[in-house]
Amino acid sequence: MTYLDFRKSSYSGAGQNCVEVAQVPATFRKSPYSGASENCVEVAELPCGAAIRDSKHPGAGHFPFPALEWTGFLRSALR
Repeated sequence: MTYLDFRKSSYSGAGQNCVEVAQVPATFRKSPYSGASENCVEVAELPCGAAIRDSKHPGAGHFPFPALEWTGFLRSALR
């Protein structure tokens, strides 16, 4: 099991009520269903689900899915 290391956000100020953030460790990989094409969606497993991103623009961010939604997506996509 992967645990996240939370820290107080630098935007929280000196108050005790603050937002904590954690860097999500993600290793993106190309799906085996993508074939030989260079244009594909990459997926990363997360402790709480999965994330996808555009392989052509990996620095543009990613779209996370909670575990239940990711499982539902896979079930419908692989039918």
